[in-house]
Amino acid sequence: MDRAPGGSILVPGNRPVDLFWSLRPYQWTKNLFVFAALVFGQRLTEPESGIRVAAAFLVFCGLSAAVYLVNDVADREADRQHIHKARRPIAAGTVSVRAALVTAGALGAGALLAAAVLSPSFAAVSTAYVATFLLYTAVLKHVVIVDVMTVAVGFILRVVAGGVVIGVPISAWLLICTSLLALFLALSKRRHEILVLAEHATEHRPSLDEYSPYLLDQMIGVVTAATLIAYSFYTISPEVETRLGTAWLGLTIPLPLYGIFRYLYLVHQKASGGDPAELLLADRPLLGCVALWAVAVVLIVYRPW
Repeated sequence: MDRAPGGSILVPGNRPVDLFWSLRPYQWTKNLFVFAALVFGQRLTEPESGIRVAAAFLVFCGLSAAVYLVNDVADREADRQHIHKARRPIAAGTVSVRAALVTAGALGAGALLAAAVLSPSFAAVSTAYVATFLLYTAVLKHVVIVDVMTVAVGFILRVVAGGVVIGVPISAWLLICTSLLALFLALSKRRHEILVLAEHATEHRPSLDEYSPYLLDQMIGVVTAATLIAYSFYTISPEVETRLGTAWLGLTIPLPLYGIFRYLYLVHQKASGGDPAELLLADRPLLGCVALWAVAVVLIVYRPW
């Protein structure tokens, strides 16, 4: 029988609204990375490609929701030690373990079946995503450095999935920029967890004992510089200029620069960064920067003039 931190027995319920929030719909913004190949592969104006990528997005929403349920079941005891995660329905006991696992199985099976209908290669990438994060939940999140690198792999698989579902080759530059950005977000999240949980950090996640704010700041500094340099080289690369037919993509460099600096400001000055998806939606300047970057990229790559 599950117990709350104070020792009282948790009586699970299965309220539909709680089960829905256990799917973490606010985290589905991460699955927008599947659209990267559609945009940079210059297929945005093709209705069929757009429909296929939109379907891929929905598949990854289903897969990620299933993974979140399994993760919350596995972490329910540790989450009860966390100031924010203790409110999650499974940790709080308002969604039963059985309901969570049955829902996860149904979502995962349905999403993988849909992936197979879209294309065998997309189904293979989708299966790799599920396998990676089940392994992450069981083992890898407890291994220092490997934990944040696995998170980055998840973003890379999203980008690759968006490419294979429409048959667009993925640029090495795009994969590098994606992996570095994901590392930046994952490291910032670890830093936030250490500062918020303080001496209780290792109770929530044992691998946090291997990190320190100073170490994470050093790693974040390296990844921040690498991300901005990689994106800058990507936008001014002759190969990219030839493939996209434009030399103006470099004009977007100030936007990622501001976005990363804004994120660092929120992490260091506002003690944010615990949940990148929530932070993006909550901080208007950051959200505006990302939206403006997306619009600028589309206008430059698909310029009407």
